[in-house]
Amino acid sequence: MAVSRAIPLVLLPGLTNDARVWRGVSEAMRTDAADVSVGDLRHGETMRDVAAHVLANAPARFAVAGLSMGGYCALEIVRQSPQRVAGIALVDTSARPDTEEGKANREKQIARARTDYAALVDELLPKWIHPSRIDDPAVAGVVRSMARDAGAEVFAQQQRAIMSRADSRPLLASIRCPAIVVCGRDDQLMPMEIHEEMVRGIGGAKLHAIERCGHLAPLERPEAVAAAMRDWLASVG
Repeated sequence: MAVSRAIPLVLLPGLTNDARVWRGVSEAMRTDAADVSVGDLRHGETMRDVAAHVLANAPARFAVAGLSMGGYCALEIVRQSPQRVAGIALVDTSARPDTEEGKANREKQIARARTDYAALVDELLPKWIHPSRIDDPAVAGVVRSMARDAGAEVFAQQQRAIMSRADSRPLLASIRCPAIVVCGRDDQLMPMEIHEEMVRGIGGAKLHAIERCGHLAPLERPEAVAAAMRDWLASVG
């Protein structure tokens, strides 16, 4: 009898996201992984701490897929415990550190969140999802619900963790496990050059760009993301 090579898959959400952002992908991948779980990125003031919390609750060895903030966390997980990572999928994310301009903008958003969080989420929505999904309850409605349920304090905590992230570009060449980079072709926060940079940095990594898709690809186009991840996970042993 053949022994299954499937291993656990840990999915990491983005800023103010929860398991709902990965729901469609998670359901599609359940036959491809030994187990599928969603990490909790609401614990820790720095990205190091957030990654340490995920590691403390993760299987001994696993494949990890990180969306946006979850991608920063996935790279930090590789930095802290590379021997536990059997494969990595980086989704609409970046290996670059935050710029001073980026940090200043996040501080402004934190201050705004404390006084008018719902309005801030509405303003950020066009940057998070493709224009064609702005009036789609299955996408825009879910994004608003996740943000509302997370709340302004989690928003602030996660933003500060994001600001603390390390420059992961020097780390990329050390990644030896199977890797893919997945992105929405129309991601306004992470342009194609950022994803191409990661692919160049990781030996053997493949790029999957999804058409008519913004920053939250797993929520916007779960079938396409799952298809890319299924091929990747098949190569993870």
